[in-house]
Amino acid sequence: MSLNLIKALTVLTFALPALAFALAALSPRRILKRVDLFATTVLGASLVAALIVFIYCWNSSSYLIFDENFAWLPVSGAVSLNIGLMLDRLTAVMLVVVTAVSFFVYLFSTKYMEGDVRYGRYYCCLLLFSTSMLGLVLANNLLFLLIFWELVGLSSYLLIGHWFEKKSASTAAVKAFITTRIGDIGMLLGLLIVYRQTGSIQYADIFAAVSNGELSSHWRTLAGLGIFLGAMGKSAQFPLHVWLPDAMEGPTPVSALIHAATMVAAGVYLTGRMFPVFDSGTLLFIAYIGAFSAFFAATIALVQDDIKKVLAYSTISQLGYMTMALGTGGYVSGLFHLTTHAFFKAGLFLGAGAVIYAMHHEQSLSKYGGLCRKLPWTATCYLLFTLALLGFPGFSGFWSKDAILADTLTFAKESGHIFIPLAGFATVFLTAFYMFRQYLLTFTGTPRDEHAFQHAKEPPWQMLLPLLVLALLSIYSGGYNGKWFKNFNPKQSGFEQVKNFAEQGYQSPQVIHLMADASAKELKKKRQGAPPAFAPGGHSAHNSHSSHNQAMVLSTALGLLGILCGLLFYWEKRDGRSFLDPSAVRNRASGLYQLLSKKYYLDELYSHVIIQPIHRLAALAATFDLKVIDRAVNLCGWFGKFMAYLVELIDRIGLDGYVINGAAAAARSAGLKLARVQTGMLSQYLWALVSGVVVVCLICIWVI
Repeated sequence: MSLNLIKALTVLTFALPALAFALAALSPRRILKRVDLFATTVLGASLVAALIVFIYCWNSSSYLIFDENFAWLPVSGAVSLNIGLMLDRLTAVMLVVVTAVSFFVYLFSTKYMEGDVRYGRYYCCLLLFSTSMLGLVLANNLLFLLIFWELVGLSSYLLIGHWFEKKSASTAAVKAFITTRIGDIGMLLGLLIVYRQTGSIQYADIFAAVSNGELSSHWRTLAGLGIFLGAMGKSAQFPLHVWLPDAMEGPTPVSALIHAATMVAAGVYLTGRMFPVFDSGTLLFIAYIGAFSAFFAATIALVQDDIKKVLAYSTISQLGYMTMALGTGGYVSGLFHLTTHAFFKAGLFLGAGAVIYAMHHEQSLSKYGGLCRKLPWTATCYLLFTLALLGFPGFSGFWSKDAILADTLTFAKESGHIFIPLAGFATVFLTAFYMFRQYLLTFTGTPRDEHAFQHAKEPPWQMLLPLLVLALLSIYSGGYNGKWFKNFNPKQSGFEQVKNFAEQGYQSPQVIHLMADASAKELKKKRQGAPPAFAPGGHSAHNSHSSHNQAMVLSTALGLLGILCGLLFYWEKRDGRSFLDPSAVRNRASGLYQLLSKKYYLDELYSHVIIQPIHRLAALAATFDLKVIDRAVNLCGWFGKFMAYLVELIDRIGLDGYVINGAAAAARSAGLKLARVQTGMLSQYLWALVSGVVVVCLICIWVI
C-alpha cells in the first residue's frame, strides 16, 4: 500500500464528516429531517478509512508516517503560520477510536432520538463534533489544534443544550462552555509562551526546541502549566470538573460521545501529545491532580441516584487515572487506558440510554429493578461493560488499569510520592463498589416501578447492535496483556521509556519522528544538559517487574472486595432484603452521606465565592451604567438638545427674522417706493434726465 494512498485515506477520514456537515447545514429543513442515515453512512465510511490507516501504521516500522505543512497566514516578511496534518501511531489509534464510537452513537441515535423536534439539527451538530475531534487529532501544530479545540467546545455547547427549552439543559450548556473556557485561557497563554520562546507552533519544532534547551527554566514550566490547564478544563479534572455531571442534561447518546471519545478525551490526548513540554515539576503536578480527581470523583459516585450521574463521575475518575499515569511517566499506560475506556464507557452510556428508553426516560436508580428479565441482552452487555470498567481480570480495563497502577507504584518507590498509588488503588475498590451498586439496583431484585417495568422491552436492533459490538471491544480491545498497544507504541513503556529518552536529551516518545534514522550515539551528541524527567538513575527493571506483579494482585483483590461489598449491600435475597442494609449505614453516616450527595458542596462553594460575587459585580456595573453612565449620556443629550433649541431660536428669530426677512422687507419697501416713480409720462422722464445731467455737471465743476 503506497504512502500517497494512506495520505488520501487520512484526509478522507477527516473530510467525509466535514463535507457531510457542510451539506447538512445547508440543506432545507425537509431534507435535514432525513440526514440520520446519511450521517451514519458517512461515519461508517470514515471508520473504514481509519481502520485501513491503522493497519498500515501497525505494519510500518516508522513511528511517524507523514507530517505535511501548508503556508496559511503570513506574519512578517518570509515568516508565516502553517497548518498541516500529521499521522503517527498515536494519531492512528485516536482516528479509530473517534470514528468507531461516533459511528455507534450515530446508529444508536437513529432510534433513541427518533421523532425529536430538532432531529436534523441534532445530527448536524454530531457531524460538527466528530469533524472537530478528528481535526484536533490530525493537527500538527498548536494553532491548528486550538481551532478545532474551540470547535469541540462549541459542538458540546450545542449538543448539551439540545433541549434548550429546559432551563436545566440551557444552564448546563452555558456552564460547560464557560468552565472549559477558563482552562482554554491557560492553554492560549501556554501557546503564546511556546511561540515566543521557540518561534514556532509546529510540534516537531517545539520538541526539538525542548531537546536543545531553547524552551527551558520557568518559561517551560509556565508553558506546560498553561497547556495542562486547557487539558484540565476539557477532561474535567478537579477543580474544573463541575461541568461534566451537569452535561448529562443533553441526550444520552451525546453523553456517550462526549464522555468516551471526543471532548473529555481531548484533554488527555493533548497531555500525551505535548508530553515533551512538561518538566518534572509540571509532571508531578499533573500526577497529583489526576490522582486526587480519580479518588474524589469515585467517592461522589457512591451515592448518586441518577444512572447517568454515576457514569459521569465515573468518567471524571477514569480520566484522573489517565492523567495520573501521564504525570508519573506512564505514557503508554495512560493512552492505552484512554483507548480501552472509550469503548466500555461508550457502551455504558449507550446501555444506560437503552434502559432509559425502555423505562420511558426515567433515570432514577430508585425506580429501576429486575430489568434483566425484560432486557436480557442489554443487561448482559452492561455487565460486560461494568466488569471492563472496574478492571476485572481478562477484560480490556484490567490490562490498561494494571499498567497505570504499576507505573504509579514504581514512581512511588523511586520518588516517595505514596499518595498517588494509594489514591489509585483506593479508587479501584470504590469503582467496583459503585458500579456493582448501579448494576444491581438496575437489573436485579424486584421492580420498584411496576407500571414502567411492565412496559419495558428490549430496544430495537439499531440500539442493540452498538452494545453488542462495544461489548466485544470491551473484552478484546486490550489484547493479551495489552501487547498490541505496547507494540503499536515505542517498545519501552513507563519509566524506562522516559528515563532513556531523558538520557538522550529528549523526554518523550513523541519525538521519535525527529530521530527515526539517527543512531543512539548521534542522539547523545544533541544533549545539552536536559535534566531527566524524574529522579536520577531512573527505575530499575526489578522495580518495574515487581510493581506489575504487586499492582495486578492488589488491584484484583480490591476489585473483588468492591464487588463483594456491592453484592452484600444491594443483592436482594428471596425475601426482598439484602445481606446488609444500606439505609442503616446511610443513617449512621448521615453527615458523610450528605457531604457526598452534595458533591462536597463545591457547586455551592463556587456559587458563593465566584458566581454570586460576579453576579453582584455585574449588577453593580449595570446599576452604575444605568444610574451614572446613562444619566451622564442623557444629560449630554439634553444639553445638546437645549443648545440645538437655542441655535434654532437664533436661526429662526435672529437670522431668519431680522437679517434675512428684514433685508427682504427693506428691499421690498424700497422697490415699492421706487415703483411710484414709474408714472409712464415722457415729460417727467425728460425732466428727470435733464435734472440729473445738471446735477452731474455741477458736481464735476465743484470737484474741478
